[in-house]
Amino acid sequence: MHLSINEAARGLLRHARPGDWLTLSFGLLFVAWLFTVTWTTGGAEKVVIRSSGKIFAELPLATKQTVRVPGPLGTTVIAVDRGRARVERDPSPRQYCVKQGWLARAGDIAVCLPNQVSVELAGRTRTYDSLSY
Repeated sequence: MHLSINEAARGLLRHARPGDWLTLSFGLLFVAWLFTVTWTTGGAEKVVIRSSGKIFAELPLATKQTVRVPGPLGTTVIAVDRGRARVERDPSPRQYCVKQGWLARAGDIAVCLPNQVSVELAGRTRTYDSLSY
């Protein structure tokens, strides 16, 4: 005797009681709450620019501006605009930090290793990449 999946599901639903539905509902709500708590970050408030491991500038994200950061290979150009930031130009050969595009969330970071420049968005709470992934 073979039961189809639909028949098996109907059999399980027929035997479910109100307490089962309540437990399932609370479980789904708990998983949704847990997802929002662990996977969302606070809003970014400022951009932290580092050069050669030292803080070069800390700027609010609300202002529109362009920052030129000196490095061993030349000047890296960083744009800040309407709550986001990005590396516009960099003298590094592969342009990985430029390809990162706009950074918009707290914890986002672009690192230009050959030129020793980094751009990080910071907020009220600190995110930990190594623990999240």
